[in-house]
Amino acid sequence: MSPQNTQPTPQYALFPTALGPCAIAWRGDVVVATQLPEEGKAATAARLARRAGAVEGAPPLCIQQAIAAITALLDGEKIDLNDIVCDFSPVDAFSVQVYAVTRAIAVGETLTYGDIAVKLGDKRLAQRVGQALGRNPLPIIVPCHRVMGANAKLTGFSAGGGVATKLKILAIEGAQVGGPPGLFDDLPLAIRPSGGAKP
Repeated sequence: MSPQNTQPTPQYALFPTALGPCAIAWRGDVVVATQLPEEGKAATAARLARRAGAVEGAPPLCIQQAIAAITALLDGEKIDLNDIVCDFSPVDAFSVQVYAVTRAIAVGETLTYGDIAVKLGDKRLAQRVGQALGRNPLPIIVPCHRVMGANAKLTGFSAGGGVATKLKILAIEGAQVGGPPGLFDDLPLAIRPSGGAKP
């Protein structure tokens, strides 16, 4: 029997956030997966349980602390999640490098796929960077929402809600998306003046 087969079954728990119900899975003291909200608690739990092969359980103290940190971040606090210990052993070596660079992006900041590729030594790796982030098993902890396409273009986001969820998280974090702020950016969209409006 291989060592992998002797590992205990991961456990998971749901927890409320400003985005909706999120979920986290762990084995021992190590986080193995996270899940952003789907269509309600049951769907969120089912998707994480399926992805991580996890059963519902009571989180130990270190996982409770990880939950508290994620919740605080999604409440708008400038929380660094790099202290959360994660299991990247099922992930290929290139993806581990991508996730390490992504985890280093500060709250409120963004990089492009090309920026990460350059940090990894070759700008031609941008597509592979995007593929690795599309398979991210630990959204929020590995903040793939902080990574944009070229020219800060918002690209696909695999979490429930897609790009709208990505924008919500970036707004919570205070990130500037798509250039410097404009004169009317603080106004609700419904009352911002349109470029073609007549006086």
